[in-house]
Amino acid sequence: MLGSYFYHHIIRKTIIAFGTLFNNIYIKHQDSEENAYSELRVPLAYGPMQKFLARLEQQADLNKPVQTTLPRMSFEMVSIKYDPGRKVGATQSFSASDGNKLKKVYMPVAYNIGFELNIFTKLNDDSFQIVEQILPYFQPAFTLTIDLVDSIGEKRDIPLVLDDVSFKDDYEGDFSTRRSLIYTLRFTAKTYLFGPIADTTDGLIRKVQVDLYTGTDTVNSKREMRYTVVPDPIDAEPTDDFGFNENWEFFNDSKTYSPTQKTDI
Repeated sequence: MLGSYFYHHIIRKTIIAFGTLFNNIYIKHQDSEENAYSELRVPLAYGPMQKFLARLEQQADLNKPVQTTLPRMSFEMVSIKYDPGRKVGATQSFSASDGNKLKKVYMPVAYNIGFELNIFTKLNDDSFQIVEQILPYFQPAFTLTIDLVDSIGEKRDIPLVLDDVSFKDDYEGDFSTRRSLIYTLRFTAKTYLFGPIADTTDGLIRKVQVDLYTGTDTVNSKREMRYTVVPDPIDAEPTDDFGFNENWEFFNDSKTYSPTQKTDI
């Protein structure tokens, strides 16, 4: 069973969706009359918190403008864990279409992916502005819609749960040491992982024909009603009648009646 290659990019898509959620956050600095005199988009990068702290400590030019380094944000995936609370039957499956053929898809496996979002600032007010633009959207979850499997158009709503918020004032050393305020927000993305997708042996239903008889003897009955439906299952809508009221005929002995003609029962 193991060894057949498949890759749906689900973990990668989940990481990208998480980062995209926080890549458009701004802070503003105001004067005493609350007039904004500067506006800055907070940079966001993928990487561990220790990497950015090391860069701050090794920065040679301490007189360099602060906004070129701080504030900034970083995020990373820190864990992946099976979620038994969302377990479904391992043998359950459903059919999906790629536009031409039916695909057999086993039910996905529920996994929780842990993320950390780190916010680095020098000023308390900068960190307050960033945090207040994030927290109100999580009560405690925010739902993202992700196209998990492109080949069958499988889109799912993935809850992103805010688990914890912690704060650290990293200010040690003498007065020449650069101060950094660090907020760490921990999240859990409740996603699904799909296995390989196989073609089914049956194709899409292209034509349906139903015969209705007035008696139980289908051989000697003289009258029958035949419904013939030739839909396009790919473009079908929930309210589509599939031509059900158009493509039918009455047969009575050797006579054929069109839908607009009347005949005795």
